[in-house]
Amino acid sequence: MKKILVIGSLNLDIVVRVDHMPEVGETIVSKDMEMIPGGKGANQAYAVGKLGNSVALLGAVGKDAYGDILMNSLCQAGADVSKIAKRKENTGLALITVNGEGDNSIVVVAGANSTVDEAYIDENEDAIKDADIIIFQLEIPIETVLYAAQKAKKFGKTVILDPAPVPEEFPEELYSYIDVIKPNETELRMLIHENKDIIDLIQATKTLREKGIKDVIVTLGERGVFINSEEAGIVEIPALKVNAVDTTAAGDSFTAALAVMLSQGKDIRSAAEFANKVASIVVTRRGAQSSIPTKSEVYTKLG
Repeated sequence: MKKILVIGSLNLDIVVRVDHMPEVGETIVSKDMEMIPGGKGANQAYAVGKLGNSVALLGAVGKDAYGDILMNSLCQAGADVSKIAKRKENTGLALITVNGEGDNSIVVVAGANSTVDEAYIDENEDAIKDADIIIFQLEIPIETVLYAAQKAKKFGKTVILDPAPVPEEFPEELYSYIDVIKPNETELRMLIHENKDIIDLIQATKTLREKGIKDVIVTLGERGVFINSEEAGIVEIPALKVNAVDTTAAGDSFTAALAVMLSQGKDIRSAAEFANKVASIVVTRRGAQSSIPTKSEVYTKLG
């Protein structure tokens, strides 16, 4: 089993549930509020650990109670948090609104995540050298992601990017350091600068493949998963029919599960099929890290 390193964000998710998303200028009443450990980096590290794989996380929290909640949650999943920095800035927050259909909208307050810089990456270069697969997202400074991804490729590591949120200026150089990219359909559209509501998935993913990426995996929600792969070619994986109540962390758990299967020598199609199963369980449960299953749960429920 190969070692996985996640470099990314840690946020405390403050989740409110509503009948519908508020319009501009509208005030509505929430049914309830929860504080749940989250952040795309932390979610992915938690999921890797929960699925039984060795994982470490590089990131930053504040010296506050929110940071303690995040660290404790990761430890419960077996993640190595020894290199997470503690900063004077507040721990990052994500303000999440979830409607009656389980769809969400998210506002992120970066906080300590904004301090994950090149100097911090240099301080923890050994963690990069020690890992086999490195996962990135884009809730820490994009300059840091570019720098760390370049370093990861220099050391011969497999690099997976979950390109969320897509920045206004996505550095073209970053593509040359990525082995696997996993956007959803909206993120894919933003990456290729396409304004149409409906896009040609083959052509869109080909555009990213031409930038040097081996595997492009697009998650399509209830329409399943689309893959354009150097190894597997074009593959479509149907969605599993489930009763979705909350899509929070579905994408993060997919990315983590994909990395876990790749770390165990599975091919890209098999890895994506397993990841699809994991995400289909996550959307049937509320919360971020609290919704992520163990590997045995996945096989018990979905085979």
